[in-house]
Amino acid sequence: MRIKLNSDSLKSGLNKILTVVDKKNSRPILTYTLISTNTDSIELCATDLEVSAKVKVDAVVDNSGNFCVNAKNLFDILKELPNSEIELILDTSENVLKLNCNDIHYSLLIYPSDEYPKLIFGNESSRFNLLSDQLIEIINKTSYAISDDETRLQLNGIYLHEVEYKLRAVATDGLRLSLVETDLEQGNIDTLINGIIIPKKGVFEIKKLAENYPDKKITISVDESFMYINANNEYYLSIRLIAREYPKYQAIIPSKTTYSITVEKQNLLDAIRRIKIMANEKSNGVRILIQEKEMTITANHPSLGDAQETIPVEFNGKEMEVGFNARFLIDTLQTIDEGEISIELNNELTPVIIKSNNSPNYLGIIMPLKI
Repeated sequence: MRIKLNSDSLKSGLNKILTVVDKKNSRPILTYTLISTNTDSIELCATDLEVSAKVKVDAVVDNSGNFCVNAKNLFDILKELPNSEIELILDTSENVLKLNCNDIHYSLLIYPSDEYPKLIFGNESSRFNLLSDQLIEIINKTSYAISDDETRLQLNGIYLHEVEYKLRAVATDGLRLSLVETDLEQGNIDTLINGIIIPKKGVFEIKKLAENYPDKKITISVDESFMYINANNEYYLSIRLIAREYPKYQAIIPSKTTYSITVEKQNLLDAIRRIKIMANEKSNGVRILIQEKEMTITANHPSLGDAQETIPVEFNGKEMEVGFNARFLIDTLQTIDEGEISIELNNELTPVIIKSNNSPNYLGIIMPLKI
């Protein structure tokens, strides 16, 4: 079998799937990429059995077949090659793949493809489309709140379900919550009504796929165990869903609030960043004193000193002081578009809602911190 293709095209395709390759080496075959040939292209596959990826690369192929080759080793070789046509020759008698590029020659050991896991990248039912930009927005505005606590597996991803013909994405680690809604092109999606949880690794593979296809429709389908993503019939993902029940996140969202503060988002973000420098490294705690027409942010470090900054706000309620994890505030504010934001709360101990008129589909919630 002989394959001719561009070295940069192969490198680009391999780069898309490389982060899926199993890093734990639980099974040696999972460190390999499966290469399958078509008449005018080759397919590269990688999996860790939780997330799988497939990419098509244009090529001239003289015979059909498939084989496995070490993914990282092949990518390291391609990084050092010039942007030129390369030739791959499969020599089954010697169990090697010969790679030729101008006067550069490699012989790579291959692995039998029949030991590679059988992968599925589609489902005919429960299909819907989202623009790549919508997928990126969903991930950017929620992924920061995904929990890393492996004892609470149900929080280790983004929860998707349909609410009144909108796709709602939620992430929470128990101390903060992010929620964003996206309009759907079509009506009810039965599979999503009860919700699905996309694991963190799958979330970032979806983002990488979407970034490779700006302003393109991405086809999504789901079944009981997997979510399938298809970009332009060239780049595919299969993601095993987290089989747990998501907590009743709605209980965290206050049904009504007593006080509302309006502040310029960038002013608050810059001030928090400056004052955080003097916050305790463990808690990242800052105090925010809210008064009529101004907000004063302070932090005190027992061995470094303290810091204070006052910024203008619109507020007509009673004076109050609330503690926050500065990192949580920064993560939330960074997802919001420029302009004024509103901070809504009932008192110093209840969840705080952060909204923006420029991002009406987004809601952020942060639990106050006792300092």
